[in-house]
Amino acid sequence: MRNIRIIALREISGYFTTPLAFVFTVIFLALTGAFAFYVGGFFERGQADLRAFFEFHPWLFLFLVPAIAMRLWAEERKTGTIELLLTLPVSTAEAVLGKFLAAWGFIGVALVLTFPMWITVNVLGTPDNGVIATSYLGSFFMAGAFLAIGSCISALTKNQVIAFIVASAACFLFTMSGLEMVLNFFRGWAPEMLIDAIASMSFLIHFDSVTKGVIDLKDAVYFVSLIAFWLFANVAVVELKKAG
Repeated sequence: MRNIRIIALREISGYFTTPLAFVFTVIFLALTGAFAFYVGGFFERGQADLRAFFEFHPWLFLFLVPAIAMRLWAEERKTGTIELLLTLPVSTAEAVLGKFLAAWGFIGVALVLTFPMWITVNVLGTPDNGVIATSYLGSFFMAGAFLAIGSCISALTKNQVIAFIVASAACFLFTMSGLEMVLNFFRGWAPEMLIDAIASMSFLIHFDSVTKGVIDLKDAVYFVSLIAFWLFANVAVVELKKAG
């Protein structure tokens, strides 16, 4: 844990010594507010809740989280500091986990900074705060899943732009897999088991359940398993690069 904490603190300091932290936070807060109150029709709905606010989170994370993840390993490989990092008395798993937790924590801070919206709906009405709290938790874990995918892909290339594009594309597939327009493509020729499997991989389906205030075991297992799988793949990729 000590090595993980040291690496995480190193990464966190890196965020705040560059404009990345400020730019990401400002864009995230501006877009969440705009989507919730204007695009989501908060005032027209006449209901004091944050349903519209959370509905747009998967689509915001689709681009903003890969932008955070793209630098995790691609920058290390480009500058050559990855060799220095891996010669330190830390395991590859500790390095991967430390970097991931730092970026995930940073995204968590951005989510916490949206608390004025929570205060706003409580001033305007009497929302179900249990549902809002559950939705925040679901959003945080969904961001972790996006981040784990982006971190693994970042380890595959030295180019941050390529890492961003490929990670966004991969996350897009996971997001879209549960939509009817995608599932209809498979209906008629694919077995029902395959269609159900494709639908079960969608961020939207699992996150939608959480935003209704229901924490189902299958949704929790989905996000945790996805994070664990991609972090394991991340470790394997770094080990291969290290051996090469």
